[in-house]
Amino acid sequence: MKKAALSWSGGKDGCMALDLMVKKGVKVECLLTTVPKELGRTFGHGEKQELIALQGEALGIPVRFIECTFEGYTDSFIAALKDVKKEYGLDMIAFGDLYLNGHREWGEKTADAAGLEASYPLWMKEEEAHSALEAFAASGYKARVIRVRDEILGTEWLGREVDDSFARDIRNTDSCPMGEAGEYHTFVCDGPLFRKKVSFDTGEIIQLETTKRLELENFALMEKPNT
Repeated sequence: MKKAALSWSGGKDGCMALDLMVKKGVKVECLLTTVPKELGRTFGHGEKQELIALQGEALGIPVRFIECTFEGYTDSFIAALKDVKKEYGLDMIAFGDLYLNGHREWGEKTADAAGLEASYPLWMKEEEAHSALEAFAASGYKARVIRVRDEILGTEWLGREVDDSFARDIRNTDSCPMGEAGEYHTFVCDGPLFRKKVSFDTGEIIQLETTKRLELENFALMEKPNT
């Protein structure tokens, strides 16, 4: 059985990658999340570290936070990969990227520098993105939109669940259906691999430089009914 770390921002793409890897028999030993030093928020989505930690606990997978700066991002990531490779006996590092070649090239170079295989379980053609979104909406995982890019999506998209109606409506926008270029970001709170559910309230909307972020508050883990 191959052992892997998974680059994790807390959103639907990483969750889809995790689900696919588990189904293929890969053992995901840890989730890797980068955070800017002293901010306590994730690099990818600007989410609170505490919420990412709750996701890891709900999934039963350890989260390793990688403190880094914009300038030293790659070096910090490679150093962390070397550490977790040794700690868990890893074979690979997986990423949830879909079709942006620049992202894949970066991941392959960092993986190679750490002596690991780079895996892209979701890799697809750009025109397949809407089918991927429909598959997520039907997967049993629950995700909410927590961030939108101002020139692409309006405030009304914040807080929406990524479901069938979302998949229909996103086709009428200029966004990639999966938000691959950062048009929107999500937070996954429940689903087949979750042993517990991450509950939360939606709070204020924060205007940032080119995006709006929905704050999640009063978060906690909840037991799931036995089925």
